[in-house]
Amino acid sequence: MLVELKRDVANIALPAIQLCSVMFIIANDRGWGSMVGLTLLMATGLYGWGRSIRHARLILDTPTARVASAAQGYAELRGRGRKLDGSPLLSPVNYLPVLWYKVVTQRKTSGGKWEQVGSVTSDASFLLDDGTGLCAVDPVGAEMLVRRKDVFTQGELRQIQWSLIESERIYVIGEFATLGSIQPDFDTHAQVGALLTEWKRTPDELLARFDLDGNGTLDLKEWELARAQARREVLKAQANLLEAPELHVMRKPAKRLYLISDLDPATIARHYRGWAALHAAIFLGAVAATAWFWQIGVLAN
Repeated sequence: MLVELKRDVANIALPAIQLCSVMFIIANDRGWGSMVGLTLLMATGLYGWGRSIRHARLILDTPTARVASAAQGYAELRGRGRKLDGSPLLSPVNYLPVLWYKVVTQRKTSGGKWEQVGSVTSDASFLLDDGTGLCAVDPVGAEMLVRRKDVFTQGELRQIQWSLIESERIYVIGEFATLGSIQPDFDTHAQVGALLTEWKRTPDELLARFDLDGNGTLDLKEWELARAQARREVLKAQANLLEAPELHVMRKPAKRLYLISDLDPATIARHYRGWAALHAAIFLGAVAATAWFWQIGVLAN
Protein backbone atom coordinates (compact mmCIF):
# COMPACT_ATOMS: atom_id res chain seq x y z
CA MET A 1 0.00 0.00 0.00
CA LEU A 2 1.30 3.43 -0.90
CA VAL A 3 2.18 5.56 2.07
CA GLU A 4 2.76 9.29 1.84
CA LEU A 5 4.94 10.44 4.67
CA LYS A 6 5.25 13.63 6.66
CA ARG A 7 7.49 15.37 4.14
CA ASP A 8 4.51 16.09 1.82
CA VAL A 9 3.36 18.85 4.14
CA ALA A 10 0.53 20.22 2.03
CA ASN A 11 -1.24 16.90 1.49
CA ILE A 12 -1.12 16.28 5.23
CA ALA A 13 -1.99 19.81 6.37
CA LEU A 14 -4.86 20.37 3.92
CA PRO A 15 -7.02 17.45 5.14
CA ALA A 16 -6.42 18.60 8.73
CA ILE A 17 -7.64 22.10 7.84
CA GLN A 18 -10.59 20.62 5.98
CA LEU A 19 -11.54 18.44 8.94
CA CYS A 20 -11.38 21.45 11.26
CA SER A 21 -13.56 23.35 8.80
CA VAL A 22 -16.20 20.60 8.86
CA MET A 23 -16.18 20.59 12.66
CA PHE A 24 -16.52 24.39 12.63
CA ILE A 25 -19.52 24.13 10.32
CA ILE A 26 -21.14 21.55 12.60
CA ALA A 27 -20.55 23.73 15.64
CA ASN A 28 -21.95 26.80 13.85
CA ASP A 29 -24.84 25.31 11.93
CA ARG A 30 -26.44 28.69 11.33
CA GLY A 31 -25.23 32.06 10.10
CA TRP A 32 -21.83 33.23 8.95
CA GLY A 33 -19.87 30.73 11.04
CA SER A 34 -20.87 28.06 8.55
CA MET A 35 -19.89 30.34 5.68
CA VAL A 36 -16.37 30.68 7.09
CA GLY A 37 -16.00 26.90 7.30
CA LEU A 38 -17.36 26.39 3.78
CA THR A 39 -15.05 29.08 2.41
CA LEU A 40 -12.05 27.29 3.94
CA LEU A 41 -13.20 24.01 2.42
CA MET A 42 -13.52 25.57 -1.02
CA ALA A 43 -10.16 27.35 -0.78
CA THR A 44 -8.20 24.31 0.44
CA GLY A 45 -9.98 22.00 -1.99
CA LEU A 46 -9.16 24.23 -4.96
CA TYR A 47 -5.54 24.74 -3.85
CA GLY A 48 -5.01 21.02 -3.16
CA TRP A 49 -6.51 20.07 -6.53
CA GLY A 50 -4.27 22.49 -8.43
CA ARG A 51 -1.15 21.47 -6.52
CA SER A 52 -1.70 17.75 -7.02
CA ILE A 53 -2.45 18.16 -10.74
CA ARG A 54 0.74 20.21 -11.18
CA HIS A 55 2.82 17.55 -9.46
CA ALA A 56 1.28 14.74 -11.51
CA ARG A 57 1.96 16.59 -14.78
CA LEU A 58 5.49 17.51 -13.67
CA ILE A 59 6.36 13.88 -12.98
CA LEU A 60 4.88 12.64 -16.27
CA ASP A 61 6.39 15.42 -18.39
CA THR A 62 9.93 15.47 -16.98
CA PRO A 63 12.18 13.07 -18.94
CA THR A 64 14.51 10.77 -17.04
CA ALA A 65 18.11 11.99 -17.27
CA ARG A 66 21.37 10.06 -16.89
CA VAL A 67 23.81 11.03 -14.15
CA ALA A 68 26.77 11.26 -16.53
CA SER A 69 25.00 13.57 -18.99
CA ALA A 70 22.27 15.33 -16.98
CA ALA A 71 21.99 19.08 -17.48
CA GLN A 72 22.44 21.32 -14.46
CA GLY A 73 19.12 22.30 -12.88
CA TYR A 74 15.78 20.59 -12.46
CA ALA A 75 16.02 16.91 -13.40
CA GLU A 76 14.60 13.43 -12.85
CA LEU A 77 16.85 10.46 -12.04
CA ARG A 78 16.17 6.73 -11.62
CA GLY A 79 18.60 4.11 -10.41
CA ARG A 80 19.66 1.78 -7.62
CA GLY A 81 20.27 3.03 -4.10
CA ARG A 82 23.80 2.74 -2.74
CA LYS A 83 25.26 3.66 0.63
CA LEU A 84 27.98 6.25 1.04
CA ASP A 85 31.45 5.11 2.00
CA GLY A 86 31.96 4.64 5.71
CA SER A 87 29.73 3.25 8.40
CA PRO A 88 26.26 2.27 7.14
CA LEU A 89 23.11 3.98 8.38
CA LEU A 90 21.36 1.61 10.81
CA SER A 91 17.67 1.40 11.56
CA PRO A 92 16.95 2.48 15.17
CA VAL A 93 14.37 -0.32 15.41
CA ASN A 94 16.08 -3.51 14.19
CA TYR A 95 19.63 -2.13 13.63
CA LEU A 96 19.74 -3.35 10.02
CA PRO A 97 21.46 -1.18 7.38
CA VAL A 98 19.17 1.18 5.45
CA LEU A 99 19.58 4.21 3.19
CA TRP A 100 16.79 6.24 4.82
CA TYR A 101 14.18 5.65 7.51
CA LYS A 102 11.24 7.22 9.28
CA VAL A 103 10.07 5.61 12.50
CA VAL A 104 6.80 6.48 14.23
CA THR A 105 6.34 5.26 17.82
CA GLN A 106 2.82 4.64 19.11
CA ARG A 107 1.41 3.69 22.51
CA LYS A 108 -1.85 1.84 23.10
CA THR A 109 -4.33 3.91 25.06
CA SER A 110 -6.75 2.64 27.69
CA GLY A 111 -9.42 2.62 24.97
CA GLY A 112 -7.39 0.23 22.84
CA LYS A 113 -6.38 2.81 20.22
CA TRP A 114 -2.82 3.58 19.12
CA GLU A 115 -1.62 7.11 19.87
CA GLN A 116 1.56 8.57 18.39
CA VAL A 117 4.14 9.48 21.03
CA GLY A 118 7.25 10.05 18.94
CA SER A 119 8.77 10.20 15.48
CA VAL A 120 12.32 10.20 14.10
CA THR A 121 13.54 10.64 10.52
CA SER A 122 17.07 10.18 9.15
CA ASP A 123 18.73 12.99 7.23
CA ALA A 124 21.87 11.20 6.00
CA SER A 125 22.60 11.33 2.27
CA PHE A 126 22.90 8.23 0.09
CA LEU A 127 23.92 7.45 -3.50
CA LEU A 128 21.89 6.78 -6.63
CA ASP A 129 23.59 4.61 -9.26
CA ASP A 130 22.04 4.56 -12.74
CA GLY A 131 24.89 2.72 -14.46
CA THR A 132 26.47 5.88 -15.90
CA GLY A 133 27.57 7.44 -12.63
CA LEU A 134 26.84 8.09 -8.99
CA CYS A 135 24.77 10.94 -7.59
CA ALA A 136 24.55 11.86 -3.91
CA VAL A 137 20.94 12.34 -2.81
CA ASP A 138 20.21 14.67 0.11
CA PRO A 139 16.82 13.73 1.67
CA VAL A 140 16.51 16.96 3.66
CA GLY A 141 13.40 18.83 2.52
CA ALA A 142 12.18 16.06 0.21
CA GLU A 143 8.67 14.67 0.00
CA MET A 144 9.04 10.95 0.63
CA LEU A 145 6.70 8.45 -1.05
CA VAL A 146 7.78 5.10 0.37
CA ARG A 147 5.92 1.79 0.30
CA ARG A 148 8.37 -0.34 2.34
CA LYS A 149 6.73 -0.50 5.76
CA ASP A 150 7.56 -2.68 8.78
CA VAL A 151 5.63 -2.84 12.05
CA PHE A 152 7.23 -3.88 15.34
CA THR A 153 4.98 -4.39 18.36
CA GLN A 154 6.16 -4.99 21.91
CA GLY A 155 3.57 -4.85 24.65
CA GLU A 156 1.87 -1.48 24.72
CA LEU A 157 4.35 0.07 22.27
CA ARG A 158 4.33 -0.16 18.49
CA GLN A 159 6.92 1.17 16.05
CA ILE A 160 6.14 1.67 12.37
CA GLN A 161 9.14 2.06 10.08
CA TRP A 162 9.23 3.22 6.47
CA SER A 163 12.60 2.75 4.81
CA LEU A 164 14.70 2.73 1.66
CA ILE A 165 17.26 -0.05 1.43
CA GLU A 166 20.36 -0.59 -0.66
CA SER A 167 20.04 -1.89 -4.23
CA GLU A 168 16.32 -1.19 -4.61
CA ARG A 169 15.18 1.16 -7.39
CA ILE A 170 14.81 4.80 -6.39
CA TYR A 171 13.18 7.71 -8.18
CA VAL A 172 14.27 11.31 -7.51
CA ILE A 173 13.12 14.59 -9.01
CA GLY A 174 14.74 17.82 -7.87
CA GLU A 175 17.72 20.09 -8.46
CA PHE A 176 20.71 18.34 -10.04
CA ALA A 177 24.10 19.97 -9.58
CA THR A 178 27.66 18.93 -10.36
CA LEU A 179 30.26 20.24 -7.95
CA GLY A 180 33.80 20.67 -9.26
CA SER A 181 32.71 20.80 -12.90
CA ILE A 182 33.64 24.51 -13.24
CA GLN A 183 37.28 25.62 -13.32
CA PRO A 184 37.99 27.41 -10.02
CA ASP A 185 39.17 31.01 -10.18
CA PHE A 186 42.26 30.78 -7.96
CA ASP A 187 43.81 33.95 -6.52
CA THR A 188 47.15 32.53 -5.45
CA HIS A 189 48.50 35.80 -4.06
CA ALA A 190 45.42 36.32 -1.86
CA GLN A 191 45.46 32.71 -0.67
CA VAL A 192 49.16 32.90 0.28
CA GLY A 193 48.46 36.07 2.23
CA ALA A 194 45.52 34.46 4.01
CA LEU A 195 47.64 31.43 4.95
CA LEU A 196 50.43 33.63 6.33
CA THR A 197 47.87 35.58 8.35
CA GLU A 198 46.60 32.30 9.77
CA TRP A 199 50.15 31.27 10.73
CA LYS A 200 50.72 34.59 12.52
CA ARG A 201 47.90 33.72 14.93
CA THR A 202 50.19 31.03 16.42
CA PRO A 203 53.54 32.86 16.67
CA ASP A 204 55.23 30.11 18.68
CA GLU A 205 54.59 27.58 15.92
CA LEU A 206 55.65 30.08 13.26
CA LEU A 207 58.96 30.71 15.02
CA ALA A 208 59.55 27.00 15.59
CA ARG A 209 59.26 26.40 11.84
CA PHE A 210 61.13 29.37 10.36
CA ASP A 211 63.33 31.05 13.06
CA LEU A 212 66.54 29.41 11.85
CA ASP A 213 68.96 31.39 14.05
CA GLY A 214 66.79 31.06 17.16
CA ASN A 215 66.78 34.76 18.08
CA GLY A 216 63.02 34.87 18.65
CA THR A 217 62.19 36.97 15.58
CA LEU A 218 61.92 36.39 11.84
CA ASP A 219 64.34 38.40 9.75
CA LEU A 220 63.75 39.20 6.09
CA LYS A 221 65.35 35.98 4.84
CA GLU A 222 63.39 33.80 7.26
CA TRP A 223 60.14 35.58 6.39
CA GLU A 224 60.76 34.96 2.69
CA LEU A 225 61.30 31.30 3.58
CA ALA A 226 57.90 31.25 5.29
CA ARG A 227 56.31 32.97 2.30
CA ALA A 228 57.80 30.40 -0.10
CA GLN A 229 56.53 27.55 2.05
CA ALA A 230 53.05 29.09 2.15
CA ARG A 231 53.06 29.40 -1.62
CA ARG A 232 54.03 25.73 -2.00
CA GLU A 233 51.18 24.64 0.28
CA VAL A 234 48.65 26.83 -1.57
CA LEU A 235 49.73 25.47 -4.97
CA LYS A 236 49.52 21.91 -3.69
CA ALA A 237 45.98 22.50 -2.34
CA GLN A 238 44.95 24.00 -5.69
CA ALA A 239 46.33 21.00 -7.57
CA ASN A 240 44.48 18.58 -5.30
CA LEU A 241 41.25 20.47 -5.88
CA LEU A 242 41.68 20.39 -9.66
CA GLU A 243 42.36 16.65 -9.59
CA ALA A 244 39.32 15.87 -7.43
CA PRO A 245 36.54 13.98 -9.28
CA GLU A 246 33.25 15.68 -10.01
CA LEU A 247 30.54 15.22 -7.41
CA HIS A 248 26.94 15.00 -8.61
CA VAL A 249 24.27 15.89 -6.06
CA MET A 250 20.47 15.95 -6.01
CA ARG A 251 18.95 18.44 -3.58
CA LYS A 252 15.86 20.49 -2.82
CA PRO A 253 15.16 23.23 -5.41
CA ALA A 254 14.13 26.70 -4.35
CA LYS A 255 10.41 26.40 -5.11
CA ARG A 256 9.65 23.31 -7.19
CA LEU A 257 8.78 19.76 -6.12
CA TYR A 258 11.54 17.69 -4.51
CA LEU A 259 10.48 14.05 -4.34
CA ILE A 260 12.20 10.79 -3.42
CA SER A 261 10.37 7.49 -3.86
CA ASP A 262 10.75 3.75 -4.37
CA LEU A 263 7.83 3.80 -6.84
CA ASP A 264 7.83 4.23 -10.61
CA PRO A 265 6.73 7.60 -12.06
CA ALA A 266 3.40 6.29 -13.40
CA THR A 267 2.38 5.07 -9.94
CA ILE A 268 3.45 8.35 -8.35
CA ALA A 269 1.44 10.32 -10.91
CA ARG A 270 -1.65 8.19 -10.16
CA HIS A 271 -1.10 8.88 -6.48
CA TYR A 272 -1.19 12.65 -7.03
CA ARG A 273 -4.18 12.31 -9.32
CA GLY A 274 -5.96 10.51 -6.49
CA TRP A 275 -5.24 13.45 -4.20
CA ALA A 276 -6.47 15.80 -6.93
CA ALA A 277 -9.76 13.89 -7.19
CA LEU A 278 -10.23 14.03 -3.42
CA HIS A 279 -9.59 17.77 -3.23
CA ALA A 280 -11.88 18.38 -6.23
CA ALA A 281 -14.65 16.43 -4.50
CA ILE A 282 -14.19 18.50 -1.35
CA PHE A 283 -14.32 21.73 -3.35
CA LEU A 284 -17.45 20.72 -5.27
CA GLY A 285 -19.08 19.44 -2.08
CA ALA A 286 -18.42 22.75 -0.35
CA VAL A 287 -19.85 24.67 -3.32
CA ALA A 288 -22.98 22.50 -3.32
CA ALA A 289 -23.38 22.87 0.46
CA THR A 290 -23.04 26.65 0.19
CA ALA A 291 -25.70 26.80 -2.51
CA TRP A 292 -28.03 24.58 -0.47
CA PHE A 293 -27.52 26.67 2.68
CA TRP A 294 -28.35 29.83 0.75
CA GLN A 295 -31.43 28.17 -0.70
CA ILE A 296 -32.83 27.16 2.66
CA GLY A 297 -31.92 30.50 4.15
CA VAL A 298 -29.39 29.29 6.73
CA LEU A 299 -26.65 31.68 5.62
CA ALA A 300 -29.02 34.57 5.35
CA ASN A 301 -29.62 34.63 9.12
